[in-house]
Amino acid sequence: MQVSRGNATVEKLEDFINNINSVLESLYIEIKKGVTEDDGRPIYALLELIIDSDTGFASSTNILNLVDQLKGKKMRKKEAEHVLQKFVQNKWLIEKEGEFTLHGRAILEMEQYIRETYPDAVKVCNICRGLLIQGQSCETCGIRMHLPCVAKYFQSSAEPHCPHCNDYWPHEVPEVFDPEKERETGMSRSNKRSLRSRQH
Repeated sequence: MQVSRGNATVEKLEDFINNINSVLESLYIEIKKGVTEDDGRPIYALLELIIDSDTGFASSTNILNLVDQLKGKKMRKKEAEHVLQKFVQNKWLIEKEGEFTLHGRAILEMEQYIRETYPDAVKVCNICRGLLIQGQSCETCGIRMHLPCVAKYFQSSAEPHCPHCNDYWPHEVPEVFDPEKERETGMSRSNKRSLRSRQH
């Protein structure tokens, strides 16, 4: 999509974004207009995604099917795929096996806005109290925890129990992130690459 400096084109773009937002609203996605602080140029940013989703993901199929529901100027599915990939490239979204969720950067930058705008829909981690988009929840009492918080909380438990109701935690407990292990893995990869480049 190209944006020219003419007012007619800007008005068409704003109408187009309003049409997109009316469809994306059901996925808790919104594209919002702002202006740059230095010269007042319009900027558009993805504000929110999947705040009310149980899984923290929206499937690409569901997102792309919404394109057919746009009123006014239509967007082709190829264009919608391109927009989604741009959001991934710019680290607003993460794509995993055909589903999209918020990138950590988006959560970090938009947490305050999401908490203020959607106080009833916000999920909070029971351990760190941070905004939770994806994680695990207790099947008995419903508390939620980020996967890294689950990993740390249960790291020394043979039989994990909910920190709130003490019921058995039926989910798989992920491994705790170990920066030393990550550094070693990264170093061994770079050593292998370095060795390969010297051999060629």
